[in-house]
Amino acid sequence: MEYIYAALLLHKLEKEITEDAVKSVVAATGATVDDSKVKSMIASLKDVDISSELANASLVSAAPTSGSAPAAEEKKEEAKPKEEKKEAAAEGLASLFG
Repeated sequence: MEYIYAALLLHKLEKEITEDAVKSVVAATGATVDDSKVKSMIASLKDVDISSELANASLVSAAPTSGSAPAAEEKKEEAKPKEEKKEAAAEGLASLFG
């Protein structure tokens, strides 16, 4: 994951995304650098337009927002059984202490 973050940071700073640049960014964080992972990622990004991919990713992440209301209702329904479990557990503990 840190290699992807390094590539995104370099892209944002309008720097060339090279093996050495990614290694430098990752090493600066104190993490150990795996050369094979860096080489693999650089090869994977060779023909990728990061700007357009990021634009497409934000459109995809924005799309589910309109349908999130039912999910929120489901979460509220799930919260009630957890509260009931906590109350039952508290009653059980109370019986231990008289």
